Amino acid sequence: MIHHRKYRVIPMASDSFVNNNLLCGVTHDLEEELFHFVNHKPWQSGLYSKLLVKADDLRVILIAMEPGAEIKKHHLDGTITIQVLQGLLGLRVEEKSQILRSGQMLTIAPGVEHDIKARDNSAFLVTISWPASETLQAIPHRGYGS
Repeated sequence: MIHHRKYRVIPMASDSFVNNNLLCGVTHDLEEELFHFVNHKPWQSGLYSKLLVKADDLRVILIAMEPGAEIKKHHLDGTITIQVLQGLLGLRVEEKSQILRSGQMLTIAPGVEHDIKARDNSAFLVTISWPASETLQAIPHRGYGS
């Protein structure tokens, strides 16, 4: 007797965009993505990231960091969330230090400076509410607008 396996087709991240528009129903297996991150070791600067979603109004990035790795002070032009999937992160948001543990999420307003340092092997999801082109062009620090 021959048994046929049933496979569920899950579009890959690269298949999720058509003319920069996100298709509905795209699934990302974050555990599997993180498993494949190991294939890219050693990681330059102790971190590895992958852009999972890129749409006109949204970015989602999966980041893994080794202990002691850091993302230096920076800011983003959209509202962001940092959701810790595993590990422990030290963050400084507007010079105020805090710790984020697995299962916690932090929201940061547009333009707010922050940095991130891994306290142990960590993985987190960054979601960025991407501003419209007109809004980006009007932000003075980007060199656009008047």
